[in-house]
Amino acid sequence: MSVVKSKPSLDGFYGEFGGAFVPEMLYANVTQLQQQYVEIIAEPSFQKELNDLLRHFVGRPTPLYFASNTSRLLNTNIYFKREDLCHTGAHKINNALGQILLAERLGKTRIIAETGAGQHGVATATACALRGLECIVYMGEKDIQRQAPNVARMRMLGATVVPATSGSKTLKDATNEAIRDWITNAENTHYIIGSVVGPHPYPDLVTKFQKIIGEEIEQQLLTQTGTALPTHVIACVGGGSNAAGAFYNFIEQPSVQLISVEAGGEGVHSGKSAATTQLGTVGVLHGSKSLVMQTADGQVIEPHSISAGLDYPGIGPLHAYLYKTERASFYNVTDVEAIEAAFATTKTEGIIPALETAHALAILSKLTWKPSDVVVVCFSGRGDKDLATYMPFLK
Repeated sequence: MSVVKSKPSLDGFYGEFGGAFVPEMLYANVTQLQQQYVEIIAEPSFQKELNDLLRHFVGRPTPLYFASNTSRLLNTNIYFKREDLCHTGAHKINNALGQILLAERLGKTRIIAETGAGQHGVATATACALRGLECIVYMGEKDIQRQAPNVARMRMLGATVVPATSGSKTLKDATNEAIRDWITNAENTHYIIGSVVGPHPYPDLVTKFQKIIGEEIEQQLLTQTGTALPTHVIACVGGGSNAAGAFYNFIEQPSVQLISVEAGGEGVHSGKSAATTQLGTVGVLHGSKSLVMQTADGQVIEPHSISAGLDYPGIGPLHAYLYKTERASFYNVTDVEAIEAAFATTKTEGIIPALETAHALAILSKLTWKPSDVVVVCFSGRGDKDLATYMPFLK
């Protein structure tokens, strides 16, 4: 295994992946971000304001819960990092608040976002309501139907939800629409990208706001077990923001095994999958070079997952780098396996996971564990938003 670094180069590359491939109309905005984001978010006043919000508004630190029943079944030590207990129900609020504070310091008055499962949309709408900013959220028409509770929450928070009606009418298409809006309204608009995708500096920026997950895991494990390092960290990966946050502190710790779980859909080779590392090739999508599900002539292949938040035809450049260097192990889980894991966890631990989280949970029963292992699963979101999908599977 080659030496793997957690931070990108100055021009935003993780090995061969990353960079900023943007239209001329966005060049000024992206360059402004690149030149100012590190300095702004390092300011003591910024850090104090963000940390106060994370503690008193979001509810951090989130618990590191020892899942005793699951641990007993698997004869090992399983911990859930409970991002589902964040205000708004997922880890997305960590990044949304950070980017809102950044946007204010950049003089932006209008906020746009894309969302798949709706959690990033809700988090962005929440942050905008808190700070009194205009909020427009782009969401695939298909996702609007399957994530109706989150659409209602966004609208109640004052956001305008705009359906994306092209392509597969899911996350990729919502992102396309958000980028078009940004090009049209570049001067007064900040685009809050919800995952570790997009042009530099977004992958690094979002990772910086999500790395609090891994920082807390270290501190909490040390308190609970006497050692700060788990043997394994598991997270689901679509674009990959929860995984980037959970992995970041451990990337340069070779004793910690990083396990990424993608959406296998109806099977990797079924034509209905979102397992990018298995199906993708090097390409440019939404402003960065990464692994992309695409045809030989570079046309994006429509992904599929029962989980709206994993229904994306690429992964963030950090994750492509972790895959290419073999620093992280990548697996995929089918729709059916994710549903089964969601019901099993609910009945075993009394916690209803988001469908995205259920993919990470499903890998637990597919791998072999030692009694001495300390396995942390990033429990990225709660399952309230997915009840309409779960209900038909009730027996």
